[in-house]
Amino acid sequence: MVAGTPAKETLMTRLPSGRYVAPSAGKHDLSDASTWTNVLADVPIFSDLPNRHLKKVASAGRMMRFQEGSTIIRTGTPGDALYVVVDGEALVQRRGLPPVTLGAGSFFGEMALFDDSPRSATVVAKESAMCLVITRARLHKLLKSDPAISLGLLKELARRLRVAQSVG
Repeated sequence: MVAGTPAKETLMTRLPSGRYVAPSAGKHDLSDASTWTNVLADVPIFSDLPNRHLKKVASAGRMMRFQEGSTIIRTGTPGDALYVVVDGEALVQRRGLPPVTLGAGSFFGEMALFDDSPRSATVVAKESAMCLVITRARLHKLLKSDPAISLGLLKELARRLRVAQSVG
């Protein structure tokens, strides 16, 4: 893994919706997490946040580049961060299930922001991948300094709980 490697200014991200987005902040260093607020807006737990809060959340993260074949997270290890793929692809591997490919705009590890449970999957860089990484410690510090952000996160978590309860 090579963290903080500057990216080319022409990098565009293709989201699952088919929409292409560039970093939200003009000609800044693309390895700067704060330029990726538009990608964060497509992550469900952050989608209800206004742009000013998205900027704060993105600024709490850091960009990391993972080389092809490198393990990003491993099943059973402590989880402490959310990863948002902004370029490249990652492969999710879970015991007894077929592998799942995640591309730009996809995310994994979001539950690690809220609890101390071990990782439920291994994720490997399928090709060179750049991820916005937000740690639990940095998010919690942000939530303490700006509690309004918590309301947007709680709204999505409540929605997920309702969906999970209705499936049973």
